[in-house]
Amino acid sequence: MSIADISAGSGTSHDTAGPKEGAESRSGAEVDGTAEPGYGVQVLDAAEPGPRAEGDIPVRLELTGAERAAVRELAERLTRVAPGLVDAHAWVAEARRLSCRLPLRLLERIRQYRSDPGPDGMLCLAGLPVEDGLLPETPAVPDSVERDATVPSAVAMLIGQQLGEVIAYRDEKYGALVQNVVPVPSLAASQSNGGSVPLEFHIENAFHPHRPHYVGLLCLRSDHEGTAGTQICSVRRVLGLIDEADRKILEAPRFVTEAPPSFRSAERTEAHPVLVGSPEDPDIRVDFNATVALDEEAAGALVRLRETMTDASESVVLRPGELVFVDNRLVLHGRTNFVPRYDGRDRWLHRIFVHLDNRLTRAHRAGNGPVLV
Repeated sequence: MSIADISAGSGTSHDTAGPKEGAESRSGAEVDGTAEPGYGVQVLDAAEPGPRAEGDIPVRLELTGAERAAVRELAERLTRVAPGLVDAHAWVAEARRLSCRLPLRLLERIRQYRSDPGPDGMLCLAGLPVEDGLLPETPAVPDSVERDATVPSAVAMLIGQQLGEVIAYRDEKYGALVQNVVPVPSLAASQSNGGSVPLEFHIENAFHPHRPHYVGLLCLRSDHEGTAGTQICSVRRVLGLIDEADRKILEAPRFVTEAPPSFRSAERTEAHPVLVGSPEDPDIRVDFNATVALDEEAAGALVRLRETMTDASESVVLRPGELVFVDNRLVLHGRTNFVPRYDGRDRWLHRIFVHLDNRLTRAHRAGNGPVLV
């Protein structure tokens, strides 16, 4: 199995400084819109373990030509909204309003995913309007973000705003709402979204008290060989494979997690459990590169959890125009290694973070904006 990354970008500006002032589903007929109730998504028992066949994308909706054109029209309309900056409050408000006009079948699938992400915790939307001939060169600098309102950044924001509220963190990539995941020469060997070595399994911002509920990755360009995979594994898929004694250990506050290098002013967490909430259907909180056990027994349980989730993982190679969401409460993700050429045609993703309820973080968002401080 391979490992893959999560992030993306496109457009005409790739700022590295502060803000300017921005497979078909497993069953069901999707293309003609005649899917049975439930839209063809088979929701399996949460305790059913094990991966599916290699290369089979868990939940996938392929847009029709008419749906793709409708999304493009909304995105182009949004690019013309003043001031043309993704992070401007007025622009975000208009993105939220226009998102209600997305094609009905797309809205239905998003709403269903939000209600229950299923055993895999993943949603793949394919056929979105990303035109390679209209893209600039892939950026290759640290902290690359997308400030300008481009068609790809508008697509990511339109869909993200229907899933919840798109948010960012002041101390990560300058609080930009749309971030670029691209290979960076100086970060090639790092455990970061700028690296090209295998990226360890993690949930996004495992150290943070207000972690994203969802992470969205929109592919603008694949890597040259077309092999860089986003590796995923849901805790729902492996829960029945974890020894009962290990589960008790993982449910106890016997672990701490360091902040990633991308956060400029964060420290390690207080002691926390790895499996959180309902014992029958828990959330997971771990970053195998940054989470450390506080005792030898807990360390052994953590190693065995990593081995179990790695064995049960699957890899999804994103193609241009595909947007994948993972439920950050249930799904660990990573990235396989790949070989960048730094020639302006390297792998390029747009990344967004989504919260379900902004009210829960109101005290941490200045001016009721989308950036957590």
